[in-house]
Amino acid sequence: MTTETNNTAMQVDPALVRQLAELLDETKLTEIEVQDGDRRIRVARTVSVAAAAPLGYAPPPAAAGTEAPSAAAPTPAAVNAVKSPMVGTVYLAAEPGATPFITVGATVKAGDTLVIIEAMKVMNPIIATAAGKVTAILIDNGQPVEFDQPLVVVE
Repeated sequence: MTTETNNTAMQVDPALVRQLAELLDETKLTEIEVQDGDRRIRVARTVSVAAAAPLGYAPPPAAAGTEAPSAAAPTPAAVNAVKSPMVGTVYLAAEPGATPFITVGATVKAGDTLVIIEAMKVMNPIIATAAGKVTAILIDNGQPVEFDQPLVVVE
């Protein structure tokens, strides 16, 4: 049995690999593969996924007459901000091109959807816990968000 070996080495275009890596960053993908005839290039990156916190979590109230230590007084926006209950990507509308759920100056009722956070391919609506007026939107559409990150200020 004889085998024929191919003595030609694969020619890799470093500029193409760089473009693919940039495309991964721009699109937040974890892997991309292109094929041209017999030549195939795969670029991948690892992404750490943090566990999502329970949606109903609230810190225990401080005991009467005691004051929690604080480095600085919280700003009004931080006190009234609706925070992200999970890590994911935030969307201001149900789909691209659709009307946003909220705008600055809009009045919302308790239970109204403020934004959607996509986490692990699941769309999670983030709702207003109380009625009020939207005074600030602290995130951009399609932006990655962290746990406990302020999203929207409702006063």
